[in-house]
Amino acid sequence: MAVPTIAQASGETSRHVVGSAPSWTAHAQRVAPVASSATQHLTFVLNLRDAAGAQALADAVSTPGSAQYGHFVSAASWRSRFAPTSSQVASVTSWLRGHGFTIGSVPANHRYIEATAPAATAQKALATKLSSFRKAGQTVTAPTTAYSVPASLAGLVAGVAGLDTSARKTPMRAVPDTTAQQQKAAAHAASGSTRPAEVLPPPDAVFRNARPCSSYYGEKMATTLPQLVKNPQPYAPCGYKPPQVRGAYGTNVAQSQGYDGRGTTVAVVDAYASQYILGDATRYAQLNDPSHPLRSYQLDQNLPANFTHTDECGASGWYGEETLDVEAVHATAPGAKILYVGAESCFDDDINAAVNTVVDNELAQVITNSYGETDDVVAPADLVNSHQTALQAAAEGISMVFSSGDDGDEIAASGQRQTDFQASDPMVTAVGGTALAVTQGNGYGFEQGWGTGKSSLVNGAWSPSKPAYLYGGGGGTTHLFAEPSYQKPVVPAALANYFREGPHRVVPDVAMVGDPNTGFLVGQSQTFPDGSIKYSEYRIGGTSLSSPLFAGMVAVADQVNRGSLGFLNPKLYSLSGTSAFRDVNHGRSVTDAVVRVDYANGFDSSDGLLTSLRTLNQTGTIYTRKGYDDVTGVGSPNGISFLMSMALKR
Repeated sequence: MAVPTIAQASGETSRHVVGSAPSWTAHAQRVAPVASSATQHLTFVLNLRDAAGAQALADAVSTPGSAQYGHFVSAASWRSRFAPTSSQVASVTSWLRGHGFTIGSVPANHRYIEATAPAATAQKALATKLSSFRKAGQTVTAPTTAYSVPASLAGLVAGVAGLDTSARKTPMRAVPDTTAQQQKAAAHAASGSTRPAEVLPPPDAVFRNARPCSSYYGEKMATTLPQLVKNPQPYAPCGYKPPQVRGAYGTNVAQSQGYDGRGTTVAVVDAYASQYILGDATRYAQLNDPSHPLRSYQLDQNLPANFTHTDECGASGWYGEETLDVEAVHATAPGAKILYVGAESCFDDDINAAVNTVVDNELAQVITNSYGETDDVVAPADLVNSHQTALQAAAEGISMVFSSGDDGDEIAASGQRQTDFQASDPMVTAVGGTALAVTQGNGYGFEQGWGTGKSSLVNGAWSPSKPAYLYGGGGGTTHLFAEPSYQKPVVPAALANYFREGPHRVVPDVAMVGDPNTGFLVGQSQTFPDGSIKYSEYRIGGTSLSSPLFAGMVAVADQVNRGSLGFLNPKLYSLSGTSAFRDVNHGRSVTDAVVRVDYANGFDSSDGLLTSLRTLNQTGTIYTRKGYDDVTGVGSPNGISFLMSMALKR
């Protein structure tokens, strides 16, 4: 007699597949089946009622020349037209309850249903099997077979998030390597503590930049070191301050005329939350931008009732991300309000829920997101969930900007050329990274694509003699999305058709400084070797810097426009080749590089110094060129011209 399948045993023979085993499980070490009693926290993502209509509306209100351009809708209007109905939600929740699930939260726009159940219950209901695996040094769980829902729910359930617990977002900061001394300091700070897993840990061990370094690009030259490149080798900037960034990008004049982002709110979405953020950001502005203080009413937080997965996500590492994002937004939009929204964890469904909170409650005009994951590991439910949020944001007139990634073409990091999601979604603005030279008078020296090659000074010589690729701004062609119409007149066909699968979306759309070797100074409370927690400053970069800097400029453009600009890309691409952007075209006959000096222990000179040379435009298979390119998009925003050109013309 044939053994019945899981679906047959549950009495549901007609099924609709909503997902499959992640591709990584084919080559990962399987540990054991998931324990039957292990609680599964799942998110059932629902389909929009009229996905085609939602896309059409988002396009119409965002495209110059459209009769609906700039005529955004409210969240309530969006829900009435596109959100799953209460009866549809009831159908899914009824099935879930009938199969042993406990129902959690459902947002007002009915985008998803949170539900929990023991593994045995979840496996039976979804007709699948769950196993634990070793992946990237951690034990995670994932389905080993396809998973499905009854055919009666086929039009309602788009996917199930949470089955693959490796699906997590990571911050896009170019962080320094953690040294043994830093690890010791962090361990000391946490020693003697038996803190529960859900209590947030103390800040990471202190990192500070060594000297010599330059107060502006080219101030101090490394004339005593071997010449590896033909151009002069200046010591890296110590970290640009807000007035230098505004001066280089040409917005100081606008600021002096009152255009500083006032009247707008920029939402910063990350995971977890630093308890020191208000004090750190306030002190940072006092020290480095005294004419533009951060007033207490300008920074607010929207946090969950509790935090989860703090160990798996490295919760303390997100404090630096939050600090960078908040201080960078204030640098380019010192008059704007900033709303920090901290997700419960770094897991995809939790971060998606945080973004949805902003969008469905219309809490901001601009959202900056400095996290992501490579396209090849995106869970289907995450892709649908995120894209639906982007559509609603566009329809409501909310500008959504994402960091494009910090591993260039991703070949060195992942073994294949690909882009990062969610920057690859055609309904968001992907912000790439540049290397920026700021002059002595806070002017614009030059800008190149961010792509860093590194050689270390060993026994008086540079090794390797050709700098080895380290990191860079994310870019390239995605497999996930077809080429959007706004890119077709601007993006070279060779880029859109890079994989010869038909034209696809190319990343990024725009760029701003992201190279940590021409990076931004931040101030953050950190854990010192003696276990104390004190404010300290250091230089940092990554497209985690590029995105909030650009979000701040968009907030100022919103003020100039006297209203939200909404989804930016159609307008951005219509301005390609104009004075609104600087074309970040390498165009230099020889390589530029800086010399960087670091403390061996990350904190002081007691364990010696490390000297390295870092190139500025070593970008792999993506590279800067005249016009649009897959490192810097249409270019970097050009001050007053950008602010005025972005104004809606209905």
